[in-house]
Amino acid sequence: MSEIEHQIRAAVQSDRSRLANLIHFGTYIHQHLDWKSPLDWLGRTPYYLVERDNGCAAALACPPELPGITWIRLFAVSTHIPIDFAWKLLWEAVRSELERESNYLVTALSLQNWFNNLLEASGFEHSDNVIVLVRGNSSSFPDPKPGMINIRPMLVEDLPEVVKVDHSSFSLEWRNSAESLELAYQQTSIATIAEFEGEIVGYQYSTTGTMGGHLARLAVKPSHQGNGIGYALLHDLLKQFNRWDVKNVTVNTQQKNQISLALYEKAGFKPTGESYRIYRSIL
Repeated sequence: MSEIEHQIRAAVQSDRSRLANLIHFGTYIHQHLDWKSPLDWLGRTPYYLVERDNGCAAALACPPELPGITWIRLFAVSTHIPIDFAWKLLWEAVRSELERESNYLVTALSLQNWFNNLLEASGFEHSDNVIVLVRGNSSSFPDPKPGMINIRPMLVEDLPEVVKVDHSSFSLEWRNSAESLELAYQQTSIATIAEFEGEIVGYQYSTTGTMGGHLARLAVKPSHQGNGIGYALLHDLLKQFNRWDVKNVTVNTQQKNQISLALYEKAGFKPTGESYRIYRSIL
């Protein structure tokens, strides 16, 4: 198939309806698990599409939130273009743009084997897995040790300190921007703060749906880790879910994060066997 038959260009706001159709009806669709939909990233770069016969044949979006790091947020392919050819065209355009900055980290949370194959063929490294844990409401969990930790509802004015906690607690690829943390706050069912001697030292975001509750984000300042703050946040959250009669609670964490795994195991979470691959490439 000739590249001349296809036009690669940056996606713009007027492409929204065509991209929505591609995402809905496309043959191969990868969407990053995010607080934003792929269409919310329109207007930011790199976000490219392939046009053929005035139609949107494929799209790839990797707009960064923070300097030096981005996730593959969308890769969508229609029936009108081979998947390998679409990836080659779009990835070359995205890589060329991102390579203007040295040591740029591109990451992907892959949910499908076909996407694994594309990433590996392009030199991405399989660096870790995200595993899914679940806890039934019949599981018992011990009370936290008495201490000076105060758990309270998060307020919008707490968000600047929440950003500081987030960025100090996570490595580069797992940090959220202030924009995303504010958006997440607006979408959560339960958002709580941990305070120690009046200082915000931890937080959690959780959501609810038809399948139960989901712990979406939990962080504790490194200087206060090991003092039971993460468990106090988790214990308070589970008590609230129990009052709401939420039957099951899920959480995702990295397979290599032994500290998080130990915390969730203590609270009665068990692996479901479901996992997703994390890939990374430094340009």
